[in-house]
Amino acid sequence: MDNITFKPIGIIYTPYSQKEDTPIQGCFAQSNKGYIELNPEFAEGLQDVQGFSYLILLYYFHKAAGYALLTKPFLDKDKKGIFAIRHYNRPNPIGFSIVKLYRVRGNILDIGGVDMIDGTPLLDIKPYVPQFDIKAEAGNGWYQNASELSKYSPKE
Repeated sequence: MDNITFKPIGIIYTPYSQKEDTPIQGCFAQSNKGYIELNPEFAEGLQDVQGFSYLILLYYFHKAAGYALLTKPFLDKDKKGIFAIRHYNRPNPIGFSIVKLYRVRGNILDIGGVDMIDGTPLLDIKPYVPQFDIKAEAGNGWYQNASELSKYSPKE
């Protein structure tokens, strides 16, 4: 298969400049705010987005350094398969986050619950739709018994 090339549609700005300071998931930092600066040529695509409370962001882990197929996740002491965790060092370093949408100002989106490094290249935005995105019967795999999970709880 040929290589696939993506062009960022904008940049995500957050208070985090280092991986070590960045929350492991946005649900643990819901009060942390940032913003997206969408490239002006894509601003028209924001029409009607203001009606959504949350957005799904797909982005490029621009500070990732290679990958290993077995990696220790943040929430457990044992290595897991890379496709069973959300670590940033992946074969294709693509991340996703669900963020709170506060406001749209032209090509700027004010967001909350950020868990990415400042300057992260944004690949796509999708609306979060509970009827499509919540799977009540979903299993939690190894997270169900993660040794470090009890240290974390989502903050409102």
